[in-house]
Amino acid sequence: MQTNSQRSVVKKERSSTNERIRELEEELSNTKYNKKTQGHIGLVKAKIARIKDDQERKASGKGKSEGYAVKRSGDATAIIVGFPSVGKSTLLNAITNARSEVAAYAFTTLTCIPGLLEYKHAKIQVLDVPGIVEGAASGRGRGREVLACAHSADLVIILLDVFNPNHLRVIEKELRETNLRINQKPADVRIIKKSRGGMEVLTTVKLTKIDKETIKAIMKEFRLENGSIVLRQDIDADQLIDVIEGNKKYVPAIIALNKIDMVDPQTLGRIKSEIQPDVCISAEMAINLGELKELIFRKLGFIRVFCKEHGKKADLEVPLIMKEGSTLKDVCLKLHRDFASKFKFARIWGKSVKFEGMVIRNLKHVVLDEDVIELRIN
Repeated sequence: MQTNSQRSVVKKERSSTNERIRELEEELSNTKYNKKTQGHIGLVKAKIARIKDDQERKASGKGKSEGYAVKRSGDATAIIVGFPSVGKSTLLNAITNARSEVAAYAFTTLTCIPGLLEYKHAKIQVLDVPGIVEGAASGRGRGREVLACAHSADLVIILLDVFNPNHLRVIEKELRETNLRINQKPADVRIIKKSRGGMEVLTTVKLTKIDKETIKAIMKEFRLENGSIVLRQDIDADQLIDVIEGNKKYVPAIIALNKIDMVDPQTLGRIKSEIQPDVCISAEMAINLGELKELIFRKLGFIRVFCKEHGKKADLEVPLIMKEGSTLKDVCLKLHRDFASKFKFARIWGKSVKFEGMVIRNLKHVVLDEDVIELRIN
């Protein structure tokens, strides 16, 4: 247990660290980005990221856990994130079997409420969580619990209402602050650490957003001074820092604009041009909810494969829901954990094979949407 003196020291250290972060962020905001300053800006970003990284490491060492306890179910999990009173509970009730409380005031939802969306035979768990506000990543409101819950989701649905489209930038910032990267993929960068010899920067593409000296300076800031780094794509300082830290969660997201029934077409058109939502809906009036469900299905990267028994017709009524990139081994494991070890071969009809009924003996074979699979096992 900490003494009063120890707690005082910790508090002073935290205050000093936060002040240093504020100073660096202010410097960043006051520096105009151009070719001459991009290196300096990249280094300042690295300093901020490294300080925050140290803070998180100390906090995690104390064993503190955050987030709502939700048992995952179904083929995937989606979470609805938005400010209070944007219609999250109404949307959950409209597209799932849940009955989340709805009221005309903020913070109606005080915990995490799951619902089940069934679409094209996929079972998708959808979570309704309390609204987040600016500063959520730092602990304001129930922000940390909500954002921690988002980390366990396969899809983030950012729900906005037409009266506050500016909330989008705030939500994106809060998600980023909690190490979530929406609609992005990890940069194609490989770092090899060595004990001596300095840092070698190797590229297979022309770099336009960052130069080699800045890369070395950022690496040094993270105490990586010896080894080699191979860049196979043109990246910026933020992407490089993400690779170095290695603690980011990359997740697809949908931006849904709600309550479109409450504004005129001209206003809606202006808002759409400003924030470019993926879908415009009215949860209350059930407008475009079918379009939203289809978008959820596609964003989750689902494919449908059909199973066939030897000597019988394929069951084309109830597909097996898999993810894009799934292999025959994944199919076997989803059907039964022993099927992969007892696998002999499979006959496949569909887009993943050169001809219908082709015999495949390799468990690494990637299946495609609407493939028909006849498994043979020992």
